[in-house]
Order: sequence, then structure tokens, then C-alpha cells
Amino acid sequence: MEINLLVGGPVSEWPDELLERNTDKIWVGADRGALRLVKKGIQPAIAIGDFDSSTKEEQDLIRENSKKVYTAKPEKDDTDTELSLKIIFESFQNISRINIFGATGGRIDHLLANLFFVLRKPFYEYADKIYIFDRFNTINFYKPGSHAIQKEKDKKYLAFVPMSGVEKLSLVDEKYRLDEKSFKIPVSLASNEFIGEKGHFSFTTGVVCVIQSKD
Repeated sequence: MEINLLVGGPVSEWPDELLERNTDKIWVGADRGALRLVKKGIQPAIAIGDFDSSTKEEQDLIRENSKKVYTAKPEKDDTDTELSLKIIFESFQNISRINIFGATGGRIDHLLANLFFVLRKPFYEYADKIYIFDRFNTINFYKPGSHAIQKEKDKKYLAFVPMSGVEKLSLVDEKYRLDEKSFKIPVSLASNEFIGEKGHFSFTTGVVCVIQSKD
């Protein structure tokens, strides 16, 4: 099962025609994301948030047009993204993929939170099923092992980002290669590129974030 999650980041950072192209998908909306979904005529399977920045009329609109609504306290330990993911994990079975939109742009602390949560429970279990999209980037996460990635047609650049200590990272057939290089701290190995339509890499410990980007 594939789930789309829209959180409250700037609309300017969305992929082109995001909601026009995905009206038949299962959507979950977090806070302002839920409001934006219902205003586009999309009924969220779940709406989640404290909704403290929404007017009474907007809150009513969300409740009337969502299948389920979870209202959170404004003072909470989880970010809107983290809380939404926890509820998704509890609400859906056989999740094959979670696509997150609206998680970039705006505040840098929110962006960092939306990247590093994959290192913690319960998110780590689903790390390799989580994808973050914006108008310039596709971000996904990998656990130890050998992996193949497909080049996206509109993307030129490729980055490998050890999110923690990572051992024996090998970039097998990318433009800039590595042979079992280990990193003790997070680092961004930016501006790599595909040679062909696929790239292969492997590592033995840690979590690696892979980013495909365009200008």
C-alpha cells in the first residue's frame, strides 16, 4: 500500500501539479497540509494536527471533509511529520511506500527534523520505504546492504549522505566512485552523477540518505 503525506511546508516547493496529478491516491494531511488537500477537493483518509493556526471555519472544513481526524496538543514531543507517520504506521497495514510532500522549504530546523527522524524508533523500521519530494529533489533512505537506484529522467545530480557513522561505503558505478570508505560522522557527498540509467552502491552499517536533484 502506498500512502501520500502532505505536511505544511511552502506550496512553492511542491512538485509541479502535485495535487492535480494524484487525486486518486491515499492522502494523509498534517495540519495545513490537511487544509490544502480539502481545498483542492481531495478527501484525506486521515487529517492530523493541532490546527492552532487554522480558523474555526477552516477547522470545520477539515473535519467535514476528512475520513478521520486526530487532534494533537500544540505542545507535543513529535513534529507534525513524526506524529503523522506514527499514526500512518498504526492505521495502515502492508505499507510499501510513504511519499512525503511539503517537508522542505521554510524553517531549516523543520527540514533537519524531517531528515534525521529516520534514525529513531519507530521510524527506522520504515526508513527505506520513506521518500521526500519537492520541486527540485527526491530524497530516500537506505539501510545497510547492496542497492541499485534508478535515475530519474529530470534529475542530473546525485548525492550520498551518511546520516550517521557509516562503514565501507562503496559507490560502484557513479561518476565519482568510492571503495569501502568509512565515515565516523554525517557528511554530504554532493554533486555526484549517474553514468548510466542505474547506479549501484553498498555499505555495512548506518543509514545513507540518497538525493537526486535538478537545478
